[in-house]
Amino acid sequence: MDRKIRTVDDVLKLLDGLFEPEADRWSADGAGWWDGFYADRSRPVPFFVAKPDENLVSYLDRGLIAPGRALDVGCGPGRNALELAARGFTVDAVDLSSEALAWAEDRAGEAGSGVRFHHGDVFELIEGGLGGPYDLVYDSGCFHHLPPHRRLSYLALLDRVLIPGGHFALTCFAAGERGMGSELPDIDFYRQSRLHGGLAYTAESLRWIFSDLEEVELRRMRDETAESALYGEPFLWTALFRHDAG
Repeated sequence: MDRKIRTVDDVLKLLDGLFEPEADRWSADGAGWWDGFYADRSRPVPFFVAKPDENLVSYLDRGLIAPGRALDVGCGPGRNALELAARGFTVDAVDLSSEALAWAEDRAGEAGSGVRFHHGDVFELIEGGLGGPYDLVYDSGCFHHLPPHRRLSYLALLDRVLIPGGHFALTCFAAGERGMGSELPDIDFYRQSRLHGGLAYTAESLRWIFSDLEEVELRRMRDETAESALYGEPFLWTALFRHDAG
């Protein structure tokens, strides 16, 4: 007889088990999928480019965020972490994939950047005492790979590490025309035990999920050309929220 549910964490881990075939896309137990994804650096993947997100540069140029301590969640090859460091931030960058981090470290070495890279599950790393508190949490493409129940963990992470008055910036799959990701209702992901490559969100759902934060800006990412110095794809939302200092 199995009667091991006593805490919220027990429930979350039970639900994690429903997605074991796809767990290697978002959990530390199976980061091998992402290692394979990043192993070939020549693949024509849009976000393999060494360019920062256009929205991040826009926030910085407009003074919406100012240098401080930053956490880059799911940093991949480090393009946004390096931009933040170049703009004066002290940066902790986290990813599940050792291949992605090796690439990011190569780029950081070439740029002479002092980004601190960390391998593992960001939830576990934060529980283990990684850095913080942070003036900025930046997520370019991690959140939409989480199963619905892990939004609880994500919100708890933001509440734990963001300073009052700090900012949370997000890019994620957009539902609707020219969007990307699955638009299935949350319950269907559990019925099928699949995440279908990532979850699409509406602007309204993002506002509701992050309603404890103050919205600064929420819009589609601008479409940047191949010649641009910035990364931009219109199938993504960009959002900037502020942690209420009150």
